[in-house]
Amino acid sequence: MAHSLSAKKRVRQNTKRRAINRARKSHAKKQVKHLESTFVAGNVAAAGEEFHRVARTLDKVAATTTMHKKTAARKKSRLAKRLNKLETQKVS
Repeated sequence: MAHSLSAKKRVRQNTKRRAINRARKSHAKKQVKHLESTFVAGNVAAAGEEFHRVARTLDKVAATTTMHKKTAARKKSRLAKRLNKLETQKVS
């Protein structure tokens, strides 16, 4: 238990920050799941649009300290790889 005023304030700040970070992360995860469902459905057009939304969200989350920039870049890269694979399968 925090005793000093600054420690009590820090506990309050941490609680707020944790809630914000969790909300951002869960929003990004939900969007990634929606994108993966479009991959499974095989809808290239919808997957392309959804990928742009996911990439934007990951960039926004990485701009804060919620997620590291390289983590977001790695996730975007892997999703782009899957999208490109889906597009090439539909073409051929």
